Amino acid sequence: MEKTSSKDWILRFVKGMFIGSGFILPGVSGGALAAIFGIYERIISFLAHITKNFKENVLFFLPVGLGGLTGVFLLSFGVSFLLGEFETIILWFFVGCIVGTVPSLWKEAGKKGRNKVDTIIMGVTFVLALLFLLYGETLFDGQVEQNTWTWMMAGGLIGLGLIVPGLSPSNFLVYMGMYKAMSDGIKTVDFGVIIPIAIGGLVTVLALSKVMDYIFSIAYSKLFHFILGVVFASTIMIIPKDYTGFSLMEYGLCFLMLIGGTLLGSWMSRLEEKYK
Repeated sequence: MEKTSSKDWILRFVKGMFIGSGFILPGVSGGALAAIFGIYERIISFLAHITKNFKENVLFFLPVGLGGLTGVFLLSFGVSFLLGEFETIILWFFVGCIVGTVPSLWKEAGKKGRNKVDTIIMGVTFVLALLFLLYGETLFDGQVEQNTWTWMMAGGLIGLGLIVPGLSPSNFLVYMGMYKAMSDGIKTVDFGVIIPIAIGGLVTVLALSKVMDYIFSIAYSKLFHFILGVVFASTIMIIPKDYTGFSLMEYGLCFLMLIGGTLLGSWMSRLEEKYK
């Protein structure tokens, strides 16, 4: 029993690291990963009814939280360099990670049944989300001034990425011209960046968790198919388009990254069932 408990703690820590990656990696959603790993509903339920089973939930989410913080800080050191030097190759790895988790998310969406309306919701959401993301860069125009209030807004977007699975907050931070500064702020432990982000994220999560919990209780399948539509749209958005000067070997690396990311995403999404 102790061995199983230890293994489960480590598993939740690793899941937390991946979920944390969704707050800093463009195109990756922490909320979607939480849903895929089977803990999204419990997170929302805990936040919506924070005094219910408080001690049990805190103990359950402790390794998830520690893993999330670890993931964010570790990735902040490498993500800017990797995306700067090998952007196309690394983005194919991200695409693979998301593709590998889609079967589990599809299964989760249909857990309580699936009908024609659910499929229509998914299709409409996909189109609308794709259009919004396509025009997001023009909308924000990379002109957002960086100050306490805009960092709180950035934190709000990150919190929204947890509450609305499939939404990648880093995509919008890139569009707003704040992504690199955020990574640097986390890497150098700049509290002028970290504290406003934390406040904005916390306020958003606490404000919207009850709403999401209520929607789950009355429209589980429809909400998850909405999530699927956003996941598909955000995945399309990060598929690399610039291959200027690429050699045959670099094309091969892109393919290997896609396969490797898919296998990793698929493996992680199956762990919940294996150790449940």
